[in-house]
Amino acid sequence: MTPDEVLAVARAGEKLGCTEALFSLGDKPELLFPEMRQTLRRLGYKSTLHYLEAMCELVLRGTTLLPHPNPGLLSAEWIERLATVSPSMGLMLETTNTALLAGGAAHDHAPDKVPAKRLRTIEEAGKQGVPFTTGLLIGIGESLEDRVDTLLAIRELHQRYGHIQEVIVQNFRVKPEIRMAHWPEPRHGEMLRAVAVARLLLPEVNIQAPPNLSAPYYEELVDAGINDWGGISPLTPDFINPEKPWPHLEELGMRTEAKGFELRQRLPVYPEFVAAVVEKTGLLADRVRAAAGEDRLARRAA
Repeated sequence: MTPDEVLAVARAGEKLGCTEALFSLGDKPELLFPEMRQTLRRLGYKSTLHYLEAMCELVLRGTTLLPHPNPGLLSAEWIERLATVSPSMGLMLETTNTALLAGGAAHDHAPDKVPAKRLRTIEEAGKQGVPFTTGLLIGIGESLEDRVDTLLAIRELHQRYGHIQEVIVQNFRVKPEIRMAHWPEPRHGEMLRAVAVARLLLPEVNIQAPPNLSAPYYEELVDAGINDWGGISPLTPDFINPEKPWPHLEELGMRTEAKGFELRQRLPVYPEFVAAVVEKTGLLADRVRAAAGEDRLARRAA
């Protein structure tokens, strides 16, 4: 997307009441794709991360939306840089099972998926006090023990730094164009069990599971232990799983209320981390302060 396209989508989302601009991208795609290098040169940027930084700042200055980048592996320097233009960041750990890097396995030819590298990024965010979203991917060849190990690795980092704001429990879904097109998807019961274990191991952390990937019975995820539905856009599709449409917000609200809860809009930075962000100076702190209500969720419309 060009800067004009980024800003146009952000402003359209702003009109619809959105609070977050999610930047989800591959890990340094310019290293693999010549067309990406050419695009970056044409736009005047040295790397995807330099472009991401500029687009976060563009959205921050040009709209009321708050950027939340998911750019893959990050160095300490880049975490520090992006923290000036976004109140939170994310990187899915997915799994701690290194066997999935083997030939023919889910993470074959994916050096950015090495668990130690991902854990290093998550830990560095903790050292810098950056509110961070991570999670695990269910159904890519891991065992039940692997799922627990992944959650324990996340818990250990959170106990050390206190920066994990959200853990996503995401189920693998098949797509016809991928190498695992004929791989069996995890059953709904497996997903519910994984969410329940996450809640037991991380009782104080926000647990999320995407409702569109568990349709039509996604409200059962509330019984399993989630307290968050993730980012649901009234404007754009789930770009990672575009074949799985978001639920309509009215229906999501009704199903949530049927389980005894109220559906509320949050910011990309969770309430328990808002205070630390707004204590800082600068445009980012001002934007978060303006967006947060007294309960540190998204300010209710007047």
